[in-house]
Amino acid sequence: MLAMPEPDRVVLDRRAEIVAALKEFVPGEGVIDTECERRAYECDALTAYRQTPMVVVLPEDTRQVVAVLRYCKENGIKVVPRGAGTSLSGGALPLEDGVLLGMGKFKRILDIDAPNRCAVVQPGVTNLAISHAVQGQGLYYAPDPSSQIACTIGGNVAENSGGVHCLKYGLTTNNVIGVEFVTIDGEVIRLGGKFLDAGGYDLLGVLVGSEGLLGVVTEVTVRVLPTPPGARALLIGFPSVQGAGDCVAAVIGAGIIPGGMEIMDRLAIEAAEAFVHAGYPLDAEALLIVELDGCGAEVDHLIAAVEKIASDHGATTVRASQTEEERLLFWAGRKAAFPAVGRISPDYLCMDGTIPRREIGAVLLRMKQLEEKYGLRVANVFHAGDGNLHPLILYDANKPGELDRAEKFGQDILRLCVEVGGVLTGEHGVGVEKRDLMDVMFDEVDLEQQQRLKCAFDETSLLNPGKVFPQLCRCAELGRMHVRGGKLPFPDLPRF
Repeated sequence: MLAMPEPDRVVLDRRAEIVAALKEFVPGEGVIDTECERRAYECDALTAYRQTPMVVVLPEDTRQVVAVLRYCKENGIKVVPRGAGTSLSGGALPLEDGVLLGMGKFKRILDIDAPNRCAVVQPGVTNLAISHAVQGQGLYYAPDPSSQIACTIGGNVAENSGGVHCLKYGLTTNNVIGVEFVTIDGEVIRLGGKFLDAGGYDLLGVLVGSEGLLGVVTEVTVRVLPTPPGARALLIGFPSVQGAGDCVAAVIGAGIIPGGMEIMDRLAIEAAEAFVHAGYPLDAEALLIVELDGCGAEVDHLIAAVEKIASDHGATTVRASQTEEERLLFWAGRKAAFPAVGRISPDYLCMDGTIPRREIGAVLLRMKQLEEKYGLRVANVFHAGDGNLHPLILYDANKPGELDRAEKFGQDILRLCVEVGGVLTGEHGVGVEKRDLMDVMFDEVDLEQQQRLKCAFDETSLLNPGKVFPQLCRCAELGRMHVRGGKLPFPDLPRF
């Protein structure tokens, strides 16, 4: 049973006063305080957990963000930053006694600097909109999470999002070169800019992936890349997931770094093919999608090399795209895998863990054993090249006990990831979903050091409390801990 911090009754008793003050900072329709309208913000994409926020604030500029955060700090009010709400780890789950700060109105592209190959955007700009904005200059933004049509760059920064092309071109942290953010004290800080690197502490690297615990991002400078001159994709079917996993390791071991490299198991193949009709081989137990990009001769050479490796590892189907339309169709099935699985199950949990590539086959086989243990099916869709797993655990919330089993199943998968030398998350973040598993991966000293960093930015723990850290530590002063209180005194949160 997931739990969140005990609500502050003093703050709740002052709700009317707080709402009135926030309306002074953000006039018009920028403050949402009716119960019906607040319910639209009660969860993110981890829909099993819901909590109506005390109030929702939708600022339009940095000045308003500064005023809201400064007021919240002075009055001891918790703040949960939110982008498009596509987080799959509960990172934007609101608090009963907190302000939900929605950044959706920050949706302008401020500058496209083609000579410097960068763009300056506000955090509410969607991921895909950046590529659309720069494609006329022959450029694109490389990170491409499956939700890229909806997810925003601010949320990508918070969770360090990846995508199918992150193997070759990196995660968000490799493609963000500058940010402007506001601290809980209302200070506006700029890190990085249009230059490639800077000396000193890598605070930019600290902020990317910080899940809204350190500050609220109001501007992002991203690196944009030249569109590759050509790209082709391979569909490779295997009679076993072990063979597909071994093929992935062999391709990387041969020194080939594909633009994208994805695995889908039989259940995911069947769901995606019925949804998109991409031409996937329905007799395969596992499907590997490999994209090679570059100039024509290079791509042809790499296609032949990967075909040879696949054949050596028992591939039963090898099909290369012959046109750009066919390449996009190959990827359309993968991009639509999550909604496709939604057609065959009323509910599912989308997990996120990362393992060494050499362990892919073994981990997938262990997952099959866990399916039998919990009596639930799993559809596997994941970024094979960097070992980022996305098991979709299928369940029916209307059947008593199934959500509990699904959660325990997911916890066992994440423990397995750590056991084989991997980590709890690759791109979805910790949020509340993996919060209580952090001590599986980190010891007490590790967690205290991480919280010291949190305290340096937010000594009163008002920014997104209840996320990431499984135990209570309070800051007596910046960078120093006071009182280790064990597990957080969280009450149970309603689940759906």
